[in-house]
Amino acid sequence: MRLLLISNSTNAGEEYLKYPIEQIGRLLSGVKTIVFVPYAAVTFSYDEYVRKVQARFDEIGIRVESVHRAADPCRMVRQAEAICVGGGNTFALTRMMQKQGLMKAILGRIKAGIPYVGWSAGSNVACPTICTTNDMPIVQPESFKAIGAVKFQINPHYLDANPEGHAGETREQRIAEYVQANPRRYVAGLREGCMLLVENGRIELIGKRPMRIFKKGIAPYEVNAGDDLSFLLG
Repeated sequence: MRLLLISNSTNAGEEYLKYPIEQIGRLLSGVKTIVFVPYAAVTFSYDEYVRKVQARFDEIGIRVESVHRAADPCRMVRQAEAICVGGGNTFALTRMMQKQGLMKAILGRIKAGIPYVGWSAGSNVACPTICTTNDMPIVQPESFKAIGAVKFQINPHYLDANPEGHAGETREQRIAEYVQANPRRYVAGLREGCMLLVENGRIELIGKRPMRIFKKGIAPYEVNAGDDLSFLLG
């Protein structure tokens, strides 16, 4: 597998996809065209999403072709030399991917060794389920099942913050609920500005911030770039 799973598209004060584009370019070295899944877009059009991504991918010389323009999206995926899934609303993304049969098609291509890039919702759907998304369920997918390219769950945009005056659950408490109900799964709290590279049977954290690890029966703990994360690949 060759996966780049990115927490967020844009760091505060930066341009869209600016911080991860160098790593994206490295993973996609030699790729001419990438198949893009824009279905996480809700408040703007799929065409607008493609233009936004293409503007950044122009910097690495890659053409973006979207499944929403294809007569047969699964066939497009099966012929892809690389796949990219953008962020937005994870439930909207999952519903459309399931409706079109893209989950299975993408997993097949990932197992064949082609590169996969996903950010935010696009990293959520690489996991076994979408149950650790932060998003509101604005639509109902067939199930919570996702691509299942990795065996662990990701919580993108992970935050430690508990704002003053806020009496609700923190992100850590919500993830604690998930691991209580799903004791076999690890959850990686992936902070903004960070990404996970899965390649050559290895997994690597890239970024300046630590990642928080959750599993039932283990106190949450931090890992840093350079640490051994092989336990996540199981």
